[in-house]
Order: sequence, then C-alpha cells, then structure tokens
Amino acid sequence: MVTRTIDLRSDTVTKPTEAMRTAMATAEVDDDVLGSDPTAQVFLTEMAKLMGKDAALFVPSGTMGNLISVLVHCEVRGSEVILGDNSHIHIYENGGISTIGGVHPKTVKNNPDGTMDIDQIVAAIRHPEGELYYPTTRLICLENTHANCGGRCISAEYTDKVGEVAKQHGLKLHIDGARIFNAAVALGVPVHRLVQAADSVSVCLSKGLGAPIGSVIVGSKIFITKAKRLRKTLGGGMRQIGVLCAAACVALRDNVSKLEDDHRKAKFFAEGLNQIKHLSVDSSSVETNMVFFTVMESSHLSPERLCQALENYGILALTAGSRSVRLVLHYQISDSDVQYALTCIKQAVEQILTNGATK
Repeated sequence: MVTRTIDLRSDTVTKPTEAMRTAMATAEVDDDVLGSDPTAQVFLTEMAKLMGKDAALFVPSGTMGNLISVLVHCEVRGSEVILGDNSHIHIYENGGISTIGGVHPKTVKNNPDGTMDIDQIVAAIRHPEGELYYPTTRLICLENTHANCGGRCISAEYTDKVGEVAKQHGLKLHIDGARIFNAAVALGVPVHRLVQAADSVSVCLSKGLGAPIGSVIVGSKIFITKAKRLRKTLGGGMRQIGVLCAAACVALRDNVSKLEDDHRKAKFFAEGLNQIKHLSVDSSSVETNMVFFTVMESSHLSPERLCQALENYGILALTAGSRSVRLVLHYQISDSDVQYALTCIKQAVEQILTNGATK
C-alpha cells in the first residue's frame, strides 16, 4: 500500500497554500474584460514593472500566452517565425501558431544548453521581397529556461545578441519565459535584465512560482492592446480574475525566494542518482529545478518500466525520451522527499533487474 506520494512530474502540480487560499477568498474583484478588476490591475502593474515592460495581460495558460504573442507579431498570415527545433512552442503547443494563426515555423537546431547558433538564426531569416516562393520572417522565439534541454538558463548576453539580430533585420523577439524567474535566480541576474532585448515575454505563474493557474504576457502598450483582442477571440477573456491574480500575488511575494532551494535540491537529487547503478546524470547540466537522468540500456530496464514501477512506491515521474526520465523539483518537495525518492528509485531499479534476471 502506498502511504506517501511524491509528485515529480512537474512544478505545475503544487497545491495552493493557505495564504493563497485566504488571498483568493478575500480578493477585491470586478470584471477584467471591462478592465475594472482592481486586484488584477495591481498584479499586472507589478508584473510589467518587474519585467521592465510597459504593460501586462493575464491569460489562462502559457500555451495561450505564446500563441497570442506570436500572432500579434505575425499579423499577416503566412508569416514565418524562427524557433528552436526542441522548443516548447514547436513541440508541445499543438501546432497552434500554424493551425490557428497561419504562421510558418522555421526551426533551428537547439544546442544542448538551449541556445541556437547565431549564424544559423541569421541564415534562417527570409525577406522575400518580390519572391513568390518563401514566407516572410517576422519573429524569433527563445525559451528561458529551456525545458527540453534540462531547464538550462539562457544568458542575458546571448539574448542581447539575438535581439540585435532581430533589430538589424526588422524582426521582433519573443521569449517563452515560462520559468524565467528560475533563470534569473540561477544566473543571479534581475529578471528584467534577462528579457531586456525582448519585445514580448510570457511568464507562467503555475510552474516555478507555484500559483494555481495562469500566465502573464508582457510588452509594449500597443502589443498588449492587440493581445487583449486576441485573448477575447480565443476565449481567454475571463471576468473576476482577481481571484486568480490574488494567489499569483502571494506566489510572487513568497515563492521567488524559494527557487534557489529548489535548484539546490535538484543538484542533490542528481548527485544521488549518479550513485545508483544503471542510472546517470550530467550534474553540470542541472542548473535549475529540472533533472533529466539516463537509464542505461538494458533488456529489462527502460524509462517506461521504471516510471511504472515507481508508481508502486508513490513516486510520480515522466519519461523524456527513449532512454531518459524527467524529474521536476518545486517548493513543496522537501529534502526528506528527495531522499525518500532516491531510496525508492534504487529499490525499483534493483527489483526490475532482479525480476528480469529470474524470468
């Protein structure tokens, strides 16, 4: 019988704290679609200020935030966006930029650290004036931290270089900053500095920050005005969102300071996994709250089988490819949880190999 559950599938699985629930219950609210929810206005003003942008908009999800941002910058159907081949927008957002927006993705290979080579970005830009065959590039997208690359951080200096390329070619730059606060803490750089070169940024509230729901997009006032219209079109215009923004205010106040500890626990987890036979982690790649570990090839041991076995111990994890498993730490995972999970993972590996050897 499972007596303890440790959910390492994502940092989206956190539960609202009592402080969040109290804030939600007592929030002063009004109709945000009409622009009159006071709690939302306070929160969005604070987010815009933190990110160094003019204005902000609450949206139900990061996927919607990225979609709206791409569509604002690529108003003409058939426009093209340059983005990483391993990026969240390209892989995990249902192809929305194409199916809904008519925007063509031009992928550039992501390096292991989440960056794209600058010269490859430049080579991918297309301005087909008088040319009938190609779409016109209008946008470049970066992701920080880069989830599929293990939660790696993109530096301000690299982002500045991409921003300069965008300006030189008359393009816009959008940052999928779902975990941008994790990057800021890990790099020791103010969050506004990391996105200084960007024309727009999406920030997830329910990942590292631990709020129950929602994302925020930030940019210029003109950008947000256009984004608001698209949000309405997509069905994302909600009414008394002050209830949700109140929880996000608490998350911003209480949880940013906990991100460093999440990163420490991830490092400890990685070191522990490297002590388990048949598993390996590149500890130097663990920069934030995500750990991707490799399951060494065996006829009996696989990521799928290991994750299934771990469920019997109450440990929830996700596969991340043919040979790897992803673990994500958050502030509701304790040091004791990490140690317990490591013990269970070791036992599960040994059990699978022993049972396989006796068959």
